[in-house]
Parts: sequence; C-alpha cells; structure tokens
Amino acid sequence: MSPDADVIDIHPARHQRVLILSWEYPPVLVGGLGRHVHALSVALAAAGHEVTVVTRHAEGAPLEEYADGVRVLRAAEDPVTFPLATGSLLAWTMAFNHTLTRAALRAAESGDYDVVHAHDWLVAHTAITLAEHLDLPLVSTIHATEAGRHQGWLPEEMNRTIHGVEHWLSNASARVIACSGYMRDQVTRLFEVPTGRVDVVPNGVDDRAWHARPRAVASARARFAGDGPLVGYAGRLVYEKGVQHLVHAVPHLRRRHPGLRVVIAGDGPYREELVDQTRRLDLGDTVRFAGFMDATQLPAVLAATDATVVPSLYEPFGMVALEAAAAGAPLAVASTGGLAEIVEPGVTGVTFPHSDPDALAGAVDQLLGDEVFARRVARRARTMVSRRYGWATIAARTADSYAAARREHGTFQARRAATLLAGGRPRIAIPEGNLLAMDGAAC
Repeated sequence: MSPDADVIDIHPARHQRVLILSWEYPPVLVGGLGRHVHALSVALAAAGHEVTVVTRHAEGAPLEEYADGVRVLRAAEDPVTFPLATGSLLAWTMAFNHTLTRAALRAAESGDYDVVHAHDWLVAHTAITLAEHLDLPLVSTIHATEAGRHQGWLPEEMNRTIHGVEHWLSNASARVIACSGYMRDQVTRLFEVPTGRVDVVPNGVDDRAWHARPRAVASARARFAGDGPLVGYAGRLVYEKGVQHLVHAVPHLRRRHPGLRVVIAGDGPYREELVDQTRRLDLGDTVRFAGFMDATQLPAVLAATDATVVPSLYEPFGMVALEAAAAGAPLAVASTGGLAEIVEPGVTGVTFPHSDPDALAGAVDQLLGDEVFARRVARRARTMVSRRYGWATIAARTADSYAAARREHGTFQARRAATLLAGGRPRIAIPEGNLLAMDGAAC
C-alpha cells in the first residue's frame, strides 16, 4: 500500500475484512482471552464485517468452519510442538507460531484482508510476519503485560523475553488497543508507544447471558449460604488476584455478621495456599472453595451473593466485575487498574485499596450492613454494564481502530522504514528494577 493511502477516506462504518490471530478460541478456553476474541469476532460479523480467525487447533474440532458468521481456521500443531522435549513456554510459543503462520498464509491465499488484528504476545511473530508479507496495517490488543502480572519485576529470563516481545509487537502495530486507561498508560510507559497510537476499547459483556433465573438463584443460595449474608469471589486462584486478602478479612466480617458464608469460585495454582490459610484461621465452616464454574453455573451464584468481591492487586480491566454486575451482585472491588474505571464508589459499588484486608472488610461491611444501599448500587451497575459494555458497542469502537490503522498505514510504514535506515533495528533495552515504579508511576 502506498503512502497515498493516508489521504483515502475510510469511513469507520465501512465493512472491513479482518484477519484475527489468537492462541485461544472456542473450544480452547484457558482464560478470558478466548471468550473475548470469540464475542468480539461474532459482534464484528453481526455488524457486517468479514471476519477470519486463525487460532490453535483442539482435538475433535474441525480445521476449518464457519460458525456464528465467523470463518475459523485452526492450526494443527506440528508433531514436535506438543509435547516438546522441554517444558519451556517460550519454546512452545516459537513452535506454535510456525504452524500458525502457515495457517494464516493459507487464509490469505483464499481471501483479501484490510487489517490484521493480533491478541497478545503469544501470536506476535505470526502477526508481524503476516502484516509485513501482505503489507497490511497491524492492530494489536495488549490484554495484560508481563511487568504488570509480576508487579513491575521481571525476575527470570522468560519474563524479560516476554516483555521484549510485547514491546516489539506494540511498536510494530499501527494502532494498539488497551482495555482501560490504566493499560493505556502501561503500554505508553513500558513500551514507549506514543499515546496517540493507543486506543482505549474496554472489554465487552453479553449482559443477557448473566441474568440467572430466579429458581437457579434460589438454588445457589440454598447451596452456599448459611443463616447470614453470602459473600462471593469468582476468578483464577493466583497471587495477583488478591484472594488471600479476602480470606484474611473474613474473621472480621464473621464477627460483624453471624452466619456469614464465603464462596470462592475458581481454581488455580494458589488454591492449596488459600486452603491452608483458611485452616490456620479456623474458617473451614465459613469459606467454601467451589472450584471452577462455567457460564451456565456462575451467573446464579453471583446473583445469590449479598456482595461479590474483586480484591485484585493487578487487574488490567476487571471482566469479572462486569459479569457480576450484569448478574445483579453488589460489587466491592480493589481500586486498582481497570477496576477503578468500572466502579464509581457509592454509585455502582464500593472500593478499597488493594492488599488491605481491613479496608476490604470495611467496604464489604458497607454492603452487608445496608441492604437498601447495596441493591441500589447493584441496579445502577447493571444499567451501566448494558449501556457502556455491550458487544455491539465494543465491536464498533474496535472497527474505528481498524479504520484509523488503515488511514495511517502509509505514514506509519514510512516512519518505520526511516527509523530502520537511520539506525537499523532498535534494540529493546530491559532495565533493572521495578518497571512500574519508573517515572514516578505507582506499582
């Protein structure tokens, strides 16, 4: 595409041909990324865009299909990709990108595209190769950063390598999508991407899918609640989700609210540590670990709670807060990351400083101690979710980013070429110390 493409009027509403790359897509669902990419792709297709997703193959899934208006190509792993003779995630990622690239090139042979959209660092090599080979604008969504996941520290070679790939992908992209203002600030600071190239497009939610039937809510209440209020948590059981601080707040809450029960829905590597904490605090009769729950079970459990807590230390966006709000749960969330942009204190929920069990207990106590207030903020949060975070709205904003990338493609490529001619490929320097504390930024 020539530099003259910058003066072409590409209206954001025009139907666009999009090639999406993601290592997760149904039936491969490891975290929230696969659900996000699926919902976005379906919403883009419903708006009239032509969408092809190239993703990882799963046993029993077709290598190619049209589903929900989306063309899906699944890259079968090479014989040496799984299992590798090493447990290295980086080695697996490199091998996976080889087969993903071949599948994406096959997709390009059977259709023309206007833009390539990459989701996170795991597809970076394929995305950059494809965009350069086809001379297409690249848009990347950075769902989280390695520095953020580790509170600013990159202790191991793998952590530093992932950070470097994130830096490379962000700077190779004509537009970068971040799910919150907090994530936009991380991308601009950590990866030195100009603010003007970063678009804030929040994650979406299908609020109707989180409206549980009254009978299901009553059943969940009967299963998990006792004679007092029910407090809930849903999400992965990992350190950065802050569940340990919820556990440490329970003794205070139990004294204030006899008969209190806490249900923790989710699983992860931190589970055994959390179970040990509950034993040491003698909370076995109060805290219940319910394990992983899918989208057919979780809405009723969230709706049954008198407060749902999101105690994360690091949260780029806070998808579970939207889902809980859509289910009708009163929210108590840590005032960190994207959560602070979702919940307005006293209006759509209550907030507390992360890593502070006493403050967490105080925030939850606000909801448990005033049912009228709790139900009022829950109703407002539910309305807010349907108005701001519907997938049709999110798809339209994403399509705007595509259109901007196409308008700017010629100029962006010219600047990159000039940079390379002037000094060759820039070396990504990874400084020592806490990356999130640089330039006065809070950890």
